[in-house]
Amino acid sequence: MGIKTALPAAELGLYSLVLSGALAYAGRGLLEASQDGAHRKAFRESVRPGWEYIGRKMDVADFEWVMWFTSFRNVIIFALSGHVLFAKLCTMVAPQLRSWMYAVYGALAVMGTMGPWYLLLLLGHCVGLYVASLLGQPWLCLGLGLASLASFKMDPLISWQSGFVTGTFDLQEVLFHGGSSFTVLRCTSFALESCAHPDRHYSLADLLKYNFYLPFFFFGPIMTFDRFHAQVSQVEPVRRKGELWHIRAQAGLSVVAIMAVDIFFHFFYILTIPSDLKFANRLPDSALAGLAYSNLVYDWVKAAVLFGVVNTVACLDHLDPPQPPKCITALYVFAETHFDRGINDWLCKYVYNHIGGEHSAVIPELAATVATFAITTLWLGPCDIVYLWSFLNCFGLNFELWVQKLAEWGPLARIEASLSVQMSRRVRALFGAMNFWAIIMYNLVSLNSLKFTELVARRLLLTGFPQTTLSVLFVTYCGVQLVKERERTLALEEEQKQDKEKPE
Repeated sequence: MGIKTALPAAELGLYSLVLSGALAYAGRGLLEASQDGAHRKAFRESVRPGWEYIGRKMDVADFEWVMWFTSFRNVIIFALSGHVLFAKLCTMVAPQLRSWMYAVYGALAVMGTMGPWYLLLLLGHCVGLYVASLLGQPWLCLGLGLASLASFKMDPLISWQSGFVTGTFDLQEVLFHGGSSFTVLRCTSFALESCAHPDRHYSLADLLKYNFYLPFFFFGPIMTFDRFHAQVSQVEPVRRKGELWHIRAQAGLSVVAIMAVDIFFHFFYILTIPSDLKFANRLPDSALAGLAYSNLVYDWVKAAVLFGVVNTVACLDHLDPPQPPKCITALYVFAETHFDRGINDWLCKYVYNHIGGEHSAVIPELAATVATFAITTLWLGPCDIVYLWSFLNCFGLNFELWVQKLAEWGPLARIEASLSVQMSRRVRALFGAMNFWAIIMYNLVSLNSLKFTELVARRLLLTGFPQTTLSVLFVTYCGVQLVKERERTLALEEEQKQDKEKPE
């Protein structure tokens, strides 16, 4: 992975041409399939009237996206605008009280949305984990945190606690699970940081300020308590040079992404087509591969938009929130595959890195990944499809280490050493291409359905072999080469930047 030899310009141009041509060809097949299926009886529930003036219907299969940007849009804008306004006023008048303003405004917003009994329920979980933190036992805090999380994921406790929500509205269930689950993770982070730093004497008020910060409350991302507390406690925060421009650019990118998804949903029914397996089975192999890839790209864009919006508000509050997820197109290793960087940071800090150490030994890595995905399974809600998703991704993460260890084995290491730098890079890119499709297939299980995943696997690996299999692998290989070249360029730029910053 550390090879830093640049690709020849001709080779780079060939890879770019192949990749763009393949994407265009697959996109054309999806566009034709969307046009043919727009009036199918099986599509009526999830393809609704859209841009009638050009005769396009809209894919509305993802109810969360539809609700966020239709009936719930105004509520989100109103709540976040109020937060920004009061935060600005407080920062100007009494900056030392801004953390209290965040907590009070957030608690009032939660109470107004979900009712006072729901607020009291969450306060009960906060107090419970705060008391556990006073005992100074990390294992007790983590165990109680996982038990609290399980109470929001398993019956009968989940049914009992959901009764604390008053009123009914479309996104009530989403807000209940989001606010409750994120509250438990935040409280657990607070408790574990209190145990790790007993000299700092964190109070219950610090926990409430951390938990009820509204931009992160319902949808995340998670900031670990130590990071949040250090940043929000700055009495007179100062913006870095160019920070406001970056915030405006981030907000603009979120708007552009929302518009792009809206356009995409009017021309490509990527979420509806997989629900009709008979229709999907008639797609050309290239269009089917593009459909599987598009499902993961959409989920990444959805996460990027959601976190982009709340991160913009957090940046206005002088916070440095977790970054949006890395684009799925740039992923070819399981170690970097995560759609929520905040939860990934939480898991890595308190579970994965704690158990796995340097992640270079097979047995500790296996124990670390099993523990991490066990907690992830609990977070997602235990069920058969989540068990399968967790097993596959846990296997993929460990398999990468096994392959790496095998590559370091004497005979194979000598073989690679005998290869030229360019050939070694190509061999690694070939393995990266196969890994890329493993990532797509393993995550397609949870993002769509097991039956659709089986269909894609059968068409690309069995009935399409060897022509389709090798074609898709070659296109992916070109993409991995471009990603590796981009990583090489960024690494060189970072090295040059560090050299310039070194004192003479």
